[in-house]
Amino acid sequence: MLKPLRQGLPPLDPAAVSNAASCALPARYEAVREARRFTRGTLDQWDIGDRFDDICLVVSELVTNALRHGLPGEAGCPEHAPSVRLHLLRWSERLVCAVRDPSHETPVPRDSDDFSAESGRGLFLVDSFADSWGWHPLAGSLQGKVVWALFRLRTAG
Repeated sequence: MLKPLRQGLPPLDPAAVSNAASCALPARYEAVREARRFTRGTLDQWDIGDRFDDICLVVSELVTNALRHGLPGEAGCPEHAPSVRLHLLRWSERLVCAVRDPSHETPVPRDSDDFSAESGRGLFLVDSFADSWGWHPLAGSLQGKVVWALFRLRTAG
């Protein structure tokens, strides 16, 4: 079982965020496409193109995991189910993609040698394409957890 991971996330001053965007995603699998579209539009606006493919792949995996494992019951069924929320936070040299869901369950990477399997490799992909990732439970009045991935960005000059 993974312990909450914060150590891979360097100190990031919320007051120093140069850009931030977030969107609520519905409790259905079409939300993965919506998350990619939102990410593409946001990264285009912020002129971040050098890591676009890596970032969109990781966002897709984090949102898919939240829908599959972070919502009560089957994703796509209840219209009133709590939503998943995607947050994109940019500092001058870093981007954090964070996906919030209402579950308190620990994200667990699957141990599998079956590389032809069609599922179960989401966190392995996140670990492979992001510079670091982790998760932490939400505190206070917020219920659930946040799973995040950090990307280092190239700076001009």
